Amino acid sequence: MKLSARNQLVGKIIEIKEGAVNAAVKIEISKDIVISSTISMEAVKELGLKVGSEATAVIKATSVMIMA
Repeated sequence: MKLSARNQLVGKIIEIKEGAVNAAVKIEISKDIVISSTISMEAVKELGLKVGSEATAVIKATSVMIMA
C-alpha cells in the first residue's frame, strides 16, 4: 500500500488496552520511545493486531504542537 504520509514509524506492539468500542495501542519505536494511538476495536480485529507483532504508526497532520 502506498500512502502520502511521510511520517511512518515501524515498531513492535507492546500493549493493547481493549475497551467496548475503542482500543489504546502502544507501539515501541525504539528504546524509550513509544507511540500510542486510540483506534476502533473493529480495526484491531481487522488488522489482526497482537502484542509482540510488528506495526507501523502512520502520522498525517497539518500541524504538530510542541510544548516544553
